[in-house]
Amino acid sequence: MPVCPEQLGGLPTPRVPQEINGGSGDDVLSGRCRVLNKDGVDVTDALKRGADETLRIATAMGVTTFVGRSRSPSCGVGSVYDGSFSGRIVPGDGITAALLRRNGIQIIPEDDLQALTQIEDCRSPAK
Repeated sequence: MPVCPEQLGGLPTPRVPQEINGGSGDDVLSGRCRVLNKDGVDVTDALKRGADETLRIATAMGVTTFVGRSRSPSCGVGSVYDGSFSGRIVPGDGITAALLRRNGIQIIPEDDLQALTQIEDCRSPAK
């Protein structure tokens, strides 16, 4: 079931790039840092709303696994951009990934899902 926490939080598509400033999704959820877009606008509250809504949907649907978009400030799994808009990557999850993980949902980066799909394709009988 596809969801976009950033849209669920009220942000437009397309949107100005945004990055967690000085931390990870866990840091944002704990109030230790914020998320700013490239224009300097604080979008933290929108991303937190989107994470909460994603968790609500996942819980209602019985979701046990979430596939996150690499390096996203919302869905990033294992690494996110550092907030400098320089392309530098730091360890940590995005806000939604961190919230879902805190609530017992398995988080998989999109790259791992692609690798798993290719393995499954190799195991499928020839058509």
